[in-house]
Amino acid sequence: MNRTALIVGVLVITPLLIFLALSFRSDPRDIESPLIGKTAPLFTLQDLDGNVYSLEELRGQPVVINFWATWCQPCIVEHPVLVAASRRYEGRVTFLGVIYNDKPELIRKFVRQMGAWGPSLIDEDVSVAIAYGVYGAPETFFIDATGTIVDKATGAVSPQYLVNLLEGMLSS
Repeated sequence: MNRTALIVGVLVITPLLIFLALSFRSDPRDIESPLIGKTAPLFTLQDLDGNVYSLEELRGQPVVINFWATWCQPCIVEHPVLVAASRRYEGRVTFLGVIYNDKPELIRKFVRQMGAWGPSLIDEDVSVAIAYGVYGAPETFFIDATGTIVDKATGAVSPQYLVNLLEGMLSS
């Protein structure tokens, strides 16, 4: 075997293997939102019954905005967590669902079967999802009483994470 070819091969392959190994250490979906610490993009959307919701009108109390869909398995997993939290924080925190690439009739059926944790808002032209930088469901944004985004969760939220974050928002 040619010793030079072996050395060159090792020198070429080693950095590639290191790069590959380092890339497995992070989740590509776990990208910190540039919106954290900034004022939440305002929107006005209708729910499934035609009621209008304006984020600006909800100032004064924390708001949880969850982008979700019926085809999204993590959304289904987190649904009971959001139902329980919306009951626990009723009157102190507003929970809004924004339908993400789904059909209102499928959302209606799902909510009838599984219960609701807040109004499901129709983002027909996906302008709200674009304004929030959403690239998949579920994504949840936590907005404090002043209208500032304090955190964002990608994927299903756990009960403990939700309680800790909301308690922190309510105590400040």
